[in-house]
Amino acid sequence: QVQLVESGGGLVQAGGSLRLSCTASGRTFSNKAMGWFRQAPGLEREFLAAVSWSGGSTDYADSVKGRFTISRDNIKNTVYLQMNSLKPEDTAVYYCTGVLGRQPLGSWGQGTQVTVSS
Repeated sequence: QVQLVESGGGLVQAGGSLRLSCTASGRTFSNKAMGWFRQAPGLEREFLAAVSWSGGSTDYADSVKGRFTISRDNIKNTVYLQMNSLKPEDTAVYYCTGVLGRQPLGSWGQGTQVTVSS
């Protein structure tokens, strides 16, 4: 079983940037598409971005397209989410997991909190 640990969250002003990391331990995830999701208080968890196992194909939700970039390093067993032009509505706990299309497949880690102040 793969254990996923998200990191890189924090407090940032609107317009700022953060880079999130998701590192896997246990079984490798190099043969799986991976995705990032987020959940704000009182809201359902939402899909943000996905990257194919090779890293050659990506998919983004409209809410983050053009601002967020997903990438991966299979040697380091790590998936990244570069977040630019952050907005207060991006405030949430961010998670990564394996995906099929935009659907989450695996278990969730503890997530990393992102707070964007106005």
